[in-house]
Amino acid sequence: MTPAEQSRHALEICALAPVVPVLVIEDAGLADGLARALVAGGLPALEVTLRTPAALDAIRAMAEVPGGVVGAGTLLTPDDVKAAKAAGARFGVSPGATDRLLDACAEHDLPLLPGAATASEVMALLERGYTVQKFFPAEAIGGAKALGSLASPLPQVRFCPTGGIGLKTAPDYLRLPNVLCVGGSWVVPKDRVAAGDWPAIEALAREAAALPR
Repeated sequence: MTPAEQSRHALEICALAPVVPVLVIEDAGLADGLARALVAGGLPALEVTLRTPAALDAIRAMAEVPGGVVGAGTLLTPDDVKAAKAAGARFGVSPGATDRLLDACAEHDLPLLPGAATASEVMALLERGYTVQKFFPAEAIGGAKALGSLASPLPQVRFCPTGGIGLKTAPDYLRLPNVLCVGGSWVVPKDRVAAGDWPAIEALAREAAALPR
């Protein structure tokens, strides 16, 4: 899968909803219920970060949920890419980008949303054909104002900003011409997930899905 093909798939995934939930799952037994609540609330694209031992099992469970499009976040190595693909991930997200990681995603046909934090990083990815990228860590590196400043010199690149974004700040990003959607964890509070409070999660998802863009 070429970078251009990966970007086309990433564009389709980012178009599904204004928010991609960023999920850190400690208990894979909760994955099915969590995914069903988020999808029911209007957030079908789900990023499960590979930060816990339960992550791959969670991806396997979520891959079976009707209407969901599960991806793997925090991809760092070629082994991560291979394992995520085998678990059923339909896309990948990385905090940054290395040649080995990009090559692995191409080899395993896994659409990637590669991370970039500077204009030089954005340009380097653009040279390889990635026109859809992740802007990370968004709030820590200048927020919506910083990302908006990239729109004029780099209009051909569109982003999913992630990192410190919440319900109140998400609209600042979503109104930018170079933003497709935002990634955020505010729709999955740890206490509500641990309690299996799926109605509360679905309500938060519906609120996020209604954000204008």
